[in-house]
Amino acid sequence: MARLRIGSRGSQLALWQAHHISALLRERGHEVELEIIKTTGDKITDVALAKVGTKGMFTKEIEEALAEERIDLAVHSLKDLPTELSSGFEIAAITTRENPRDVFCSVKYNGIEELPRGARVGTSSLRRQAQLKAVRPDLDIHPLRGNVDTRLRKLEAGEYDAIILAAAGLNRLGKTQLVKQVIPAEVMCPAAGQGALGIEIRAGDSVTRQHLAFLDDAASRTATTCERALLNKLGGGCQVPIGAFAELRNGRLHLEAIVADPDGSKVLRESRDGNDPAQLGESVGESLLQRGGDAILEQVYGQGIAVPQQP
Repeated sequence: MARLRIGSRGSQLALWQAHHISALLRERGHEVELEIIKTTGDKITDVALAKVGTKGMFTKEIEEALAEERIDLAVHSLKDLPTELSSGFEIAAITTRENPRDVFCSVKYNGIEELPRGARVGTSSLRRQAQLKAVRPDLDIHPLRGNVDTRLRKLEAGEYDAIILAAAGLNRLGKTQLVKQVIPAEVMCPAAGQGALGIEIRAGDSVTRQHLAFLDDAASRTATTCERALLNKLGGGCQVPIGAFAELRNGRLHLEAIVADPDGSKVLRESRDGNDPAQLGESVGESLLQRGGDAILEQVYGQGIAVPQQP
């Protein structure tokens, strides 16, 4: 069996993900080593992500380690991976997806509708902020950075009335005690690829690809290929107010997507069924652009409050 070196960010969630993949590989008889790599996004912790404006802020240093053959594979949250990888890399596997939806966490309140006027809600995602503002324009939205523990601690300390996080991360870490509401995708469309892990390798490394083939989940790959095709069509990075959620319904792929003004004043929604994942994502993306999504995104990029083109 092979000796495989995994590269990962050092956050609690990233390490959970890397150890999870390590365990599955060890079960197959492989010897696994883990290398923790600090990324640009990990070093900048006091600024809202949407204002950083750094391409590949959670992946660049890890890809450098791959290119230099210091590691053989990298475990990423798929939503952090650019929709177009550099030519030297490929996604060898997309794992079975955890719940892709966002969740409402609070000490006192049971859901978005229960929050009082002017309640302070924490999120650093323009996508979440825009959709929250669309249903509750009276809320006071504040940036929230840090790992899952830090964010939950700030909530428990009373700095926020509620915070919005991804269900997947909390489920994986077993920290669901403050989850009061799983927000329906119709209210808050998730980020493209949310809940899935992407295993990145050097392009053409067929030996490593073969070792990882068992991790690739067909349904997850189909759904996330569709979502990422939409994101790519819109030229959006992971911090742009774009949501995409694809799932199989009655044998066909169904895609829900949004492009939103960060202040929630305008939310364009589109949903469609199809059979070809990439084609469905592109066609829905094109439709959103034609309906005014291009103007919204141009304004967002122009204000410098979003990552240009790719995450």
